[in-house]
Amino acid sequence: MKYFLIITFLVLSAGTLMAQPDRAEVRRGNQAFSRERYATAELEYRRALEKDSNSVFAHYNLGNAKYKQEQYEQAESELKARIDSLDYPGQRADAFHNIGNAQLMQKKYAESIDSYKESLRLRPQDMETKSNLAYAQKMLKEQENEEQGQGGDQQDQDNQDQNQNQNQDNRDQNQDQKEQEAPPKITPQAALQMLEAMQQKERETQEKVNTEKAKAQQQRTGKNW
Repeated sequence: MKYFLIITFLVLSAGTLMAQPDRAEVRRGNQAFSRERYATAELEYRRALEKDSNSVFAHYNLGNAKYKQEQYEQAESELKARIDSLDYPGQRADAFHNIGNAQLMQKKYAESIDSYKESLRLRPQDMETKSNLAYAQKMLKEQENEEQGQGGDQQDQDNQDQNQNQNQDNRDQNQDQKEQEAPPKITPQAALQMLEAMQQKERETQEKVNTEKAKAQQQRTGKNW
């Protein structure tokens, strides 16, 4: 991946370099960056932005320092901040390339593809950008395939859950039906009480019958004259 310190283009394109208010800070930041002291470089670029918040060069180089510290979202934001102010196609091509790198590391594959294509419109023969573009396209396809697979897996899981729920409902319904059809369970004590009650009722019935027979017999005999 390429990291382009835009200060070198500033030397070639601007005759007022010495008048730039952020010259010293950006220069110190570049020196720290080249020594892989990215946190120190970030500090210097921020100091430059305190003097000139619109500095194209401080934003761009700060973005690269953020990228080196694996702070990809912030790197993308800084690299985009003043990209429209870059004067030369080569500068813009490098900026879009690095923006694509930051997006790629965030797995924002579709956006990184667009950024690499913008870079290639400005510099069509850049092999490194072409290579990164091809990789981003490959990763996007894999991401889409994975999402489709997860969607299918989710559908299968939903169907399985639905079948399980249906089976459970059927089991519950069968259980309720069996419970309704089965005779009630009676404890031995309750059965004894029921038997005694039946015997008592039979005795009462027999006594009533005997009483009725006695009355009938008396009526047939009559009174003595």
